[in-house]
Amino acid sequence: MNAPEPERDDLYVDHVYDMIVVSNRLPVDYEEGPGGETRWKGSPGGLVTALEPVMRAADGAWIGWTGVADREFDPFEHDGISIIPVPLSAQELEEYYEGFSNDTLWPLYHDVIAPPRFHREWWEAYVRVNRRFAEAAARAASDGAVVWVQDYQLQLVPRMLREARPDLVIGFFNHIPFPAYGIYSQLPWRRQVIDGLLGADVIGFQRAADAGNFSRAVRRLFGYSTRGTIIDVPDSDGETRRVVARHFPISIDAAGFEELARRPEVQERAREIRESLGNPETIMLGVDRLDYTKGIRHRVKAFGELLRDGRLSVEDVTLVQVASPSRERVETYRQLRDEIELQVGRLNGDYSTLGHQAIAYLHHGYPREEMVALYLAADVMLVTALRDGMNLVAKEYVACRFDDDGVLLLSEFTGASDELRQAVLVNPHDIEGLKDAIVEAVRMPRRERARRMRALRRRVLENDVAKWSATFLETLTGTGIIAPGVSDPLQTAIARLASSERLLVALDFDGTLAPLVDRPEDARASQRARAAIERLAASDDTRVAIVSGRALDSLGQVASPPAGTLLSGSHGVELQLEPGAATIDLRDSELVKLERLSEIVEEVASGTDGAWIERKPAGLALHTRRLPSKTGTALQHSARDRVAAELLGITVRTGKAVLEFAVRSSDKGESLTRLRQHVGATAVIYVGDDVTDEDAFAALDDDDVGVKVGQGKSIATHRVRSTDDVAELLERLADARDAAREAASRWP
Repeated sequence: MNAPEPERDDLYVDHVYDMIVVSNRLPVDYEEGPGGETRWKGSPGGLVTALEPVMRAADGAWIGWTGVADREFDPFEHDGISIIPVPLSAQELEEYYEGFSNDTLWPLYHDVIAPPRFHREWWEAYVRVNRRFAEAAARAASDGAVVWVQDYQLQLVPRMLREARPDLVIGFFNHIPFPAYGIYSQLPWRRQVIDGLLGADVIGFQRAADAGNFSRAVRRLFGYSTRGTIIDVPDSDGETRRVVARHFPISIDAAGFEELARRPEVQERAREIRESLGNPETIMLGVDRLDYTKGIRHRVKAFGELLRDGRLSVEDVTLVQVASPSRERVETYRQLRDEIELQVGRLNGDYSTLGHQAIAYLHHGYPREEMVALYLAADVMLVTALRDGMNLVAKEYVACRFDDDGVLLLSEFTGASDELRQAVLVNPHDIEGLKDAIVEAVRMPRRERARRMRALRRRVLENDVAKWSATFLETLTGTGIIAPGVSDPLQTAIARLASSERLLVALDFDGTLAPLVDRPEDARASQRARAAIERLAASDDTRVAIVSGRALDSLGQVASPPAGTLLSGSHGVELQLEPGAATIDLRDSELVKLERLSEIVEEVASGTDGAWIERKPAGLALHTRRLPSKTGTALQHSARDRVAAELLGITVRTGKAVLEFAVRSSDKGESLTRLRQHVGATAVIYVGDDVTDEDAFAALDDDDVGVKVGQGKSIATHRVRSTDDVAELLERLADARDAAREAASRWP
């Protein structure tokens, strides 16, 4: 029996975020305190290491499962990151995670090293859980937010999000390989998975070969046009959407690992490790999850044969194998553990001496400090994966070797081998070749080790996790993570504008000068922003305009503009260029349309609590901000369809949780052009946060400045993160304008 899908209120969040990461697991682990209280600790791992800095910089939220089945937790904050838990039942854990994710997709995507199993009930659980994650993300995301979905457990989420929230910017990153079509085609649900991924704007892979495999699967299954990394995907509205599918090789916090490695206590621990192993001439190290893709059996077999053949001896060489527990409820993994431990036991029994152990086998995980000490103690790092998306252990070893010593032996079937070409590259299936490579690594001269390690370190340090995340987000949004404050390029642009003969400062209101609120009548600009506007408006050489989708009456009430401020309302349909003199004049036919438009939208919205209609002189706006995202989107679709069926010549605009109708066509771009002409401006700066502000950005000249507030795609050349940063921007502009006037006054 399938577990029931939770209602939307079970995953309620009381705050929305501009940046959201969605992954199967959260970056925290649950602990029960002595008195039964809930405690959380940060969980180590490649994905967590990669994304924690991004989340802190973006003040974002992380959505995922806590690791505890049949238990629900409220959203909470941990170490500067907002956490939104998604519940999983024990049955869903068995079917969605252990079943479909790890007994179907994992072996299939790793070239069928182990045979995948296909069960319909597993697939049904996968769909159900993916939908739960998608709904949690849809609720937590602000309008136009960036949502970054992680890994193979959640491949259906992008399409589900796209359908529920078409305003979102959606990225997906696949941390494991993507197989060739001949292997992928075995999946009974191959079309559904590809379609799920194509809901994203950018789909990232570890290797160029993986991205190529995906694009070929798209062509074979759907026939969509692909050009290089671009896939043309037709949407339900008949438009074609461009999806980017390319490789973004993931990395590590290289500087953080090096900093740990340089600590005296960690270096002392490395010396203790060598002593505890009998101070052999060479320590070889393997660090892996206990997984059949990691090639642990192959390296143990090769090492055993080298001891048997006398090419290596236990007095000189010891192998330390850390095999952290993994998926021990899955039968394939239980069998693997038994096989490896039997293999290690036999080899130790055959070759170990009283003073020297052939293999030190450790079936548990270690904290990062201990792992860094192991890396420093190891002369040779063995990474012999049979198939691996990246393998961050290889990069961690390199980052720790600030002494330019040590040898990395690396499987050519890892993503890391594309970058770390100065490693000793091997085919782990070739046992004889693997044996020769191990001997080469053990006997490599110090000078050659140093030459290779310097090249490897340069590559890892220059291409760290910050660069990985920034590159992906820049591709996804055109800008990446927006840091708080005013960027250096924007400050340079402000300095240039400051010397303009006649400057027009044009500003959107909601989401730009004033934070977005549930009740539009409650919106107010911050005191900092108001004070800066008053400074700018007080000078004869500068005019300030507020350009809004609000009706002028509403705009005047909430903005309380300083004297002399120009106002544009209803997306340019209304203009107030002089105090009390607004310009609008509707024809009789437009008045009739407006009356019928009001009737239609009222009928559509009447049965939905929380929907709100704002009336404007030339149209109206249907606000859905108080509704769940999916409900609001459905209501907007219904209203749009009814209006289109009954009225011709109606202009429709989609904004942040609002659908606007107008009987007279105009936009913020036209309005900005009229304002520029009225003022006689020699330069313009326009600041806005909404989709409707893109028309204004498009109307700017090359020497003007456009500033987008928040995440989301935009043609604006500059970005700020929030309304607080807009206030700082206006303050800096007023300061620069004052300084420019003072400098000009000193000239005769």
